[in-house]
Amino acid sequence: MGYPDCELSLLFTDDKGIAALNSRFLKREGPTNVLAFPMRDGDHPETPMLGDIAISLDAAKRDAKQVGEHLTRTIDRLSIHGLLHLLGYDHERSEEEASIMEEEAERLLTMME
Repeated sequence: MGYPDCELSLLFTDDKGIAALNSRFLKREGPTNVLAFPMRDGDHPETPMLGDIAISLDAAKRDAKQVGEHLTRTIDRLSIHGLLHLLGYDHERSEEEASIMEEEAERLLTMME
């Protein structure tokens, strides 16, 4: 993906833990399935740390059940989603960007099979 020698951190938590992060850092109430906190920005473009990804295992279990996939596949999908956010993808800006992000997520998920 063009980022050799970079790193990220993964936090696996529950709904309560991710809701606290969501409230504290994004001022949003309630749990979500994945959050991403990029470290690279205009002030730190060269840091080897891409950022942090937090995944609620409670939400991942619900997601897996809802779409009928194995929990590890859901966790892979959420991890990729978070990683793409760390790399600057944003599905909330426009439908076009959402489509691009979805295509890249599917490409990466296929590589993990």
